[in-house]
Amino acid sequence: MHAEATTAEAQRSAPAGLYFHHPACLEHDGRLHMPGHPDTPERLRAIERALDEWGWPGWERRAAPRAQERHLELIHGARHVRQIREFARAGGGAIDPDTFVGESSYRAALHAAGGACEMVRVLMAGEAPLGFCGVRPSGHHAEPDRAMGFCLFNNVAVATELAIRELGVARVFILDWDVHHGNGTAEAFRWRSDVLFASIHQAGIYPGSGSLSDVGSGPGRGCTINLPVPAGSGEEEWLSLVEHVVLPAASAFGPELVLVSAGFDAHRADPLADCLLEVGSFAEMARQVRRLAAELGAPLGLVLEGGYEPAALASCVRETLTALAGGEPARSAAPETATSASAVAQIGQYWPM
Repeated sequence: MHAEATTAEAQRSAPAGLYFHHPACLEHDGRLHMPGHPDTPERLRAIERALDEWGWPGWERRAAPRAQERHLELIHGARHVRQIREFARAGGGAIDPDTFVGESSYRAALHAAGGACEMVRVLMAGEAPLGFCGVRPSGHHAEPDRAMGFCLFNNVAVATELAIRELGVARVFILDWDVHHGNGTAEAFRWRSDVLFASIHQAGIYPGSGSLSDVGSGPGRGCTINLPVPAGSGEEEWLSLVEHVVLPAASAFGPELVLVSAGFDAHRADPLADCLLEVGSFAEMARQVRRLAAELGAPLGLVLEGGYEPAALASCVRETLTALAGGEPARSAAPETATSASAVAQIGQYWPM
């Protein structure tokens, strides 16, 4: 009887999810080299103010540790890692017209990648079914040998490769719902059949990649799912792609771990794109992915990417965490649109739709 009570108490006290963050992620600031740069520390400050006011129900905060360079080198070449480290030590500057490094940027990037890696470790150890990394700089544009698009190292790709190589995970599914194509993640796993990567993104904006016809290469053909949407696309178009394309493919793939590159710049208030999602749109996508993960018996982890209107970003993250930890069921009401019908015709060649 006592053992049963102890077990019940442990279940009641266990967190619904784990939130990883670190003060070092506030130290990276593109405005040091480009006044007006949209990727500011205020993005994280706004998120955590909103979560403090919310009270963090069901979520436990943990420090994001530094990644070791050997973990970065699971995805990135040693030369690339060394160049970013030495550039930061020398005071930094511009990598390209959008991407900057300051003295603190390398340290921030280590904690960003390290948070994603630690999240995967604890999820696979069964400490919680859900995780969220509130870290920066973002990662999904960083290619194996190239920093770009505000990104130095690819946090979600590094964590994915760590799960496969060091934790024995056989298959990982990554959904990228940032409004910009996750080109770095796509390139990291282009030739792979053990990672299914799906990106929903606005067509025709930075970085210009991610056409529907690009489905991966060689043994990875069919394991890259690019789902571009036109400017002005709102919740109906995005949820239709999730429901009619992404979830069926992921379910058939059968991953042991589900990760999300969680950018919130498809929100209608974001200054860098032209999609029309609302706060509730992200909450619904989160419920859909949570349902998928539950059906598969796989843990679910999210890593922050874009979102450049701080108030909107904070609201989106708060409602996403609420949706992930809450009991409200996912809706199944998105009609097939012209965009999703075209995607079904293309991706249905590789996965049952």
